[in-house]
Amino acid sequence: MLCRNAGIELYWGKIIGTLAGFVTLKPWFVLLGFFLGHQFDRGFTVRYQSFERQGAGIGRLPDGLVRALFQCMGHLARADGRVSEDEIRAARAVMHRLGLGPAQVRNAIDWFDAGKQPEYQLVQSMRELRRVHARRADLRTLFVRLLLEVSLAKSRLNKRERAMIWTVCTELDVGRVELAQLEAMIRAQKGFRRSPAGNVDAERVRDAYQALGMSESATNDEIKMSYRRLMNKNHPDKLAASNPDAAVIAEAERRTREVRTAYEMLKARRSIR
Repeated sequence: MLCRNAGIELYWGKIIGTLAGFVTLKPWFVLLGFFLGHQFDRGFTVRYQSFERQGAGIGRLPDGLVRALFQCMGHLARADGRVSEDEIRAARAVMHRLGLGPAQVRNAIDWFDAGKQPEYQLVQSMRELRRVHARRADLRTLFVRLLLEVSLAKSRLNKRERAMIWTVCTELDVGRVELAQLEAMIRAQKGFRRSPAGNVDAERVRDAYQALGMSESATNDEIKMSYRRLMNKNHPDKLAASNPDAAVIAEAERRTREVRTAYEMLKARRSIR
């Protein structure tokens, strides 16, 4: 099965289903396993495309949901006794995707730290979240997806962490199949980023930041301001009054295209509005 939006090929459902059938040594169970695995993969395809559309337009989320998200992230990150650098980087990546400004980032860090405290009430927090967003299953699924992006940033999850994640899913009415699809998608994305194609993609993103004179830690507002400033500075129409030669105009046009292309890429990646 091919998830063409991200260049990720996935067929784990069919593989696992077929292997499970082989264990029985009965041909019909092999076929049944393959069929059930295929159905899982088909569901994954639809879900993956839905999540990609959803992730591309995260935009502004309710403050209460963002607060609960980072508290829960901190709680899960601390579950194994220490918060890893991978988890911290993943949490900051979510902050960027949500377009949080400097003050909001400070709040998110405080919420993350609050979630690490022993007195944090996970179940109570999730029940309140479900009560407030009872009619927004999409928001509850997005919550779990973002939570998993941080939890799966490290190499493995222990039993306690998996139990906590399932508690979150149970309270938010996210089923086991949906959770499995989310985890498969995130792990596939991680594999893609580590592949040669993923390295090329990461290099393109780094080049986009460089073209705008920005670092990956820049806020969405800072990126927008840099884009507007560079477009204003390099636009060929701005040079017309100085009667430039053809080479100067050509370079201005090239730079304008470069800046616009870089901004469009980061706008999509970071859901800049």
